[in-house]
Amino acid sequence: MNTLSTSNKLSAEAAMMAASSTSKPVADGNIEQLRKTAQDFEASFLSQMLKPMFSNLSAAKPFGGGTGEDMWRSLQVKEYGTAIAQKGGIGLADSVFREMLKLQEVK
Repeated sequence: MNTLSTSNKLSAEAAMMAASSTSKPVADGNIEQLRKTAQDFEASFLSQMLKPMFSNLSAAKPFGGGTGEDMWRSLQVKEYGTAIAQKGGIGLADSVFREMLKLQEVK
């Protein structure tokens, strides 16, 4: 697999996860919605960064393998990203939140 197709696939997956986790834009200044959106973005980012860590793991026989395991693994990695972000993450949500507030103030 070449690097270009892998990075495009990761970018597309990250965009899809971010789009699915956000609701409508914040027009009325709802700070909690901004905070949640920033945290969702960090969770998506962390999930994408964790995904390569788990891609080469395989389960021991007789319990592992198959498409069910692949589906479960992707859900597990997504939940790891969400859990890390909820516990404070790596600080990305705070930076995104500040930038979103700045963009709200400009308008």
